Amino acid sequence: MLAKRVIAALDIKNGRVVKGIKFKNIRDAGDPIELAKRYEEEGIDEIVFLDITASFEKRKILLELVKSIAEEIYVPFTVGGGIKSVDEIKEIIKNGADKVFLNTAAVDNPMLIEEAARIVGSANLVIAIDAKWNGKYWEVHTHGGRKPRGIDAIKWAKEVENFGAGEILLTSMDTDGTQQGFDIPLTKAIVDAVDIPVIASGGAGKPEHFYEAFKIGASAALAASIFHYEKYTVRELKEYLAKKGIPIRLE
Repeated sequence: MLAKRVIAALDIKNGRVVKGIKFKNIRDAGDPIELAKRYEEEGIDEIVFLDITASFEKRKILLELVKSIAEEIYVPFTVGGGIKSVDEIKEIIKNGADKVFLNTAAVDNPMLIEEAARIVGSANLVIAIDAKWNGKYWEVHTHGGRKPRGIDAIKWAKEVENFGAGEILLTSMDTDGTQQGFDIPLTKAIVDAVDIPVIASGGAGKPEHFYEAFKIGASAALAASIFHYEKYTVRELKEYLAKKGIPIRLE
């Protein structure tokens, strides 16, 4: 059985790591390279970097950051935020990122997924889905969670798989930053709908939450707050999961 992956998320704003609750109340959480190195030392499997203020000027800053990260850490890392073209994807991977994720641009232009998968390969392409329950279905949101799109997240997950996405990064906007646990019904619905790996995101607060996500089929689970503020170390989390019988990489 494939080992489950533990992923740390670093939201980047003006070159600093920040964290919010339900996509709001953003506060500073530290230097991205220092945090990335700490997580690598603790045994993290992957790191996701999200540029949450991705204007043109910030894009140049992000590319410099990608280069710096690639020089400092060896674990695989994924970069996203405001990416709109295959040329940008190629540039980010050329600068050292292992994978790139798309969200808003993929919803605006689904053919971009197909083109990107063809150019850089499905294995290097992650589609991020930010979803929120609207009373009838889990609705896809874009533009950093600010714009509801009237799209059913489960249907969209199937579409992105068909277009060639290699993985889905699924964030529940209802649980994000709450540390009350992943959105298990949403995560299970997406896991059951697709054959590609699904990363559970939004709401991790303790090791039990990771266990719950892995038990319903998530291939990976992602957290930010519990690592940034040293509530748990990666090592502590992985040791707990191993004791619970979850296949996990422990060094």
